[in-house]
Amino acid sequence: MNLAALLERLPRKGIEDLDFPRNLLGTFRRKSISFCTGATDETTIVYWIQSRSFSIDLRLSDAATTPLTERQGWIGDTQWDEAARQLSWQIERSYQPRNQWPEPAVLSFIGNCVLEFAPSGAYVEDWRQKSSSGPYLGLRLVSMINEATGEESPLDGGLVIAGEHAAFAQSRLPAVDEALRGVSSLEDALAAGTVSEAEIESYEVSVAIGGRAITYSTQPCRVGELIASGDFSIRSDGKVAQERIVGGELCALLYEVDVYEPEFTFDTRTSSTEAALNWLEAEKCHLARHAVLVS
Repeated sequence: MNLAALLERLPRKGIEDLDFPRNLLGTFRRKSISFCTGATDETTIVYWIQSRSFSIDLRLSDAATTPLTERQGWIGDTQWDEAARQLSWQIERSYQPRNQWPEPAVLSFIGNCVLEFAPSGAYVEDWRQKSSSGPYLGLRLVSMINEATGEESPLDGGLVIAGEHAAFAQSRLPAVDEALRGVSSLEDALAAGTVSEAEIESYEVSVAIGGRAITYSTQPCRVGELIASGDFSIRSDGKVAQERIVGGELCALLYEVDVYEPEFTFDTRTSSTEAALNWLEAEKCHLARHAVLVS
């Protein structure tokens, strides 16, 4: 069955045991990052898509021409420290062989904005919620089965549908991951012949904004294709299987269901005091003259 049929048949799995603020669920576009140096970047393409327990992140300096060794993308388990109001991610496998963003996130929320402050003071990122409502699906990729040999191998990744938007991540094959273990950079690994260009690019992070066709990807050739094509099935153990070509061979990707809400409304507002709301209403002729929702 296709993705639409999967959404019709999959049992609901809610967010009742959510470990972090609900404002973080959905699809976030980075509007800007401002550094302690005074510089601000409003151009780099950055998306963060959050499921119930994991997130997918894509960062490209240019939509189609980001150099092979400079692309960034990952999937990570979300970890929330309530006392410190800090969010961090446990990342096992990433497009890059090193963690380029080691600081946790100190978060503040207002409206549809998530403001992320680096504890060191190095930067602040302004994220904007893009999801409004619709199906909310999080599938965490755990392994794959080679259809010809029956061999099962560990694989990291996931698929998130958040209303109008979607994201997909799939790690490299275990042998490629092992070859990259401990290398200082992809540039060095490529120059040394440790891995090929195709093996570097085999780590996929793709996002589909405003539909199911891929808008941005660590694999530019995937742009325009459906983000979740292939035949899906629900196994007797509750896992979801998806047929996909991996490394030139037909495989079944096996996912665990992280969340599934057939109809979900994402947060685009935050609470305030009655006095503040009265002030906004009284001063709206000035305050709201040019104000629009920016996502």
